[in-house]
Amino acid sequence: MVKLTMIARVTDGLPLAEGLDDGRDLKDAELYKQQVKALFKNLSRGHNEASRMSIETGPYVFHYIIEGRVCYLTMCDRAYPKKLAFQYLEELRNEFERVNGSQIETAARPYAFIKFDTFIQKTKKLYQDTHTQRNISKLNDELYEVHQIMTRNVQEVLGVGEQLDQVSQMSNRLTSESRMYADKARDLNRQALIRKWAPVAIVFGVVFVLFWLKNKLW
Repeated sequence: MVKLTMIARVTDGLPLAEGLDDGRDLKDAELYKQQVKALFKNLSRGHNEASRMSIETGPYVFHYIIEGRVCYLTMCDRAYPKKLAFQYLEELRNEFERVNGSQIETAARPYAFIKFDTFIQKTKKLYQDTHTQRNISKLNDELYEVHQIMTRNVQEVLGVGEQLDQVSQMSNRLTSESRMYADKARDLNRQALIRKWAPVAIVFGVVFVLFWLKNKLW
């Protein structure tokens, strides 16, 4: 059974639409929505390159497709057929591109296409019962293949993103510290030169003054 449906722009992770009724009877709905948002964030940073993937999370599975820089994601029970989940996403993609395709890049606020929920709810109802003749036909469609779509664990997927963030932060920190140490080294060198040559400069200054006074007096 389809539990959640969310659509986001891949370039920046901006949520564009979602099923408004999704998750109302779902335990820990907010936890799964936070995982989806974290996944969108990772995708916006290029941490996952697969255009189609299934991600296991607890008793559920996230399925997503990326087309035209938009990610279409749904969460289903583990027992729900993978083939139906991806065909459901394909239907959403086709309609979303048809209706909103020209406005996707210019959308500036979250859930700019929230009215798309009407189509999400209507389409979701068609896919809920896997035993209808319509869905049985889709399951038997040999032209639509999903065996090659990778399945991973949510901790693995989100963990990779966190590790890459940590590496990036560490690299930035090391660069900043290196600059700081370089500045300190220049200051120390400057101070050492001053300490080394200051007495000499003072002696030369005194000699010069004495020589000048001598010439003045004579």
